[in-house]
Amino acid sequence: QVQLVESGGGLVQAGGSLSLSCAASGSIFSINDMGWYRQAPGKQRELVATISNGGTSIYADSVKGRFTISRNNAKNTMYLQMNSLKPEDTTVYYCYMRILVGIKWGDYWGQGTQVTVSS
Repeated sequence: QVQLVESGGGLVQAGGSLSLSCAASGSIFSINDMGWYRQAPGKQRELVATISNGGTSIYADSVKGRFTISRNNAKNTMYLQMNSLKPEDTTVYYCYMRILVGIKWGDYWGQGTQVTVSS
């Protein structure tokens, strides 16, 4: 089957930077949209950024100008460069991909990675 593995979370001081990555593996025929979401305890999961197969990206207002999403289609991998981090960015980040496996499109999620920004 398909597995998404995230890496790159951790602890950083406010104003610092972190880079997340998400690699998909398995019986992948094609990947359409990719995205990063985050979810704080007791809150709904919210969009951080998405990127289409053609490279068009969309950002939440709260991260515009600070975060950059990118993808490497040859490696089935997506990245999130996070700069000028703020304490309110602290939460668990999840990657998402819409993947064609055989003849069926499915929605796949990573396991989540913790990002903690200290003030």
